[in-house]
Amino acid sequence: MSEAPKVTSAVAVLANERYVSLATFRRDGRAVSTPVWFVLLDGNFYCFSAADAGKVKRMRANGRARLTGCDIRGQTHGDSFEGIIGPVTEAPFIEQIYRSLRAKYGWQMHIADFFARISGRYQRRAVLQISV
Repeated sequence: MSEAPKVTSAVAVLANERYVSLATFRRDGRAVSTPVWFVLLDGNFYCFSAADAGKVKRMRANGRARLTGCDIRGQTHGDSFEGIIGPVTEAPFIEQIYRSLRAKYGWQMHIADFFARISGRYQRRAVLQISV
């Protein structure tokens, strides 16, 4: 009797990662990867970016995404998981995501928020949901 292939859950593999490489796709199908901070809530992955960043523009043109565990420099390791990416627009949920990011990344997230606020970039962030 042959063994069934082992199916690995993105949640099980990526939940303990510090960074993930988020790949979004150009119109011609080429992937562009960026290491991002993320949190996992209710089985979905969430991150933030400048609203005018390339990954957000590619998300709007093509809702396809790929997540892979990585280091701070974006060097990937392990399995990759295909998914769908979209914006989060509900203000209370966005605040919950930011609270979760602050809990996970501590002083680093607080410093990022501080400089984003004094530069005016905080209100121009986009919060993204990736469902795999």
